[in-house]
Amino acid sequence: MACTNRGNRELKEKAKKMMNTATDPVEKLRYACLARGASGIKGLGRTFRIMDDNADLSLNFQEFKKGIHDYGLVMDKDTIQSLFDKLDKDHSGSLSFDEFLEALRPPMNNSRKELVRRAFQKLDKTGDGVVTVQDLHGVYNVKKHPKYISGEWTEDQCLKQFLDSFDSPDDKDGTVTEEEFINYYSGVSASVDNDAYFHLMMVNAWKL
Repeated sequence: MACTNRGNRELKEKAKKMMNTATDPVEKLRYACLARGASGIKGLGRTFRIMDDNADLSLNFQEFKKGIHDYGLVMDKDTIQSLFDKLDKDHSGSLSFDEFLEALRPPMNNSRKELVRRAFQKLDKTGDGVVTVQDLHGVYNVKKHPKYISGEWTEDQCLKQFLDSFDSPDDKDGTVTEEEFINYYSGVSASVDNDAYFHLMMVNAWKL
């Protein structure tokens, strides 16, 4: 249901090539994130949220520059400045998280977005906008998981591992928001050129 290892590998390879040829600073950052896999953009979003000390859901240039470096992306100061200026559409000197992540997300057409939203709504049984292990009971079947069969893991441990696959590698908190789910699948979508295949993949994976 999450991006397969092969799909993630193909996405990383494709993103690295695109990053080297991209001239637009937003595209460069987008591909730099996707070079880390489907959860790359979501991981950058989490890094910025951790840095938002005053919880105003925005970043000034210094915070933005530090976030880029803390996430391990190598970009010179001029590139980061031009990126910040391009994203700061109202020239306020700060970036809103939502605007930033929306600009960074690989574009998905409306039919793909609708499929991703339907999948999230199916997972989010409580309707509170956050998917937890409790939400997954009865929705995701672990009975074929090898560690469940062997008795090594409980059902909850298998479900937690499943949620972790949507998380950035360095920050697994056991919950997935709708924004994170969309950020993740925008990465998956970037590696799938064919709409019909993306539709088939989502319908089969989530029984939509």
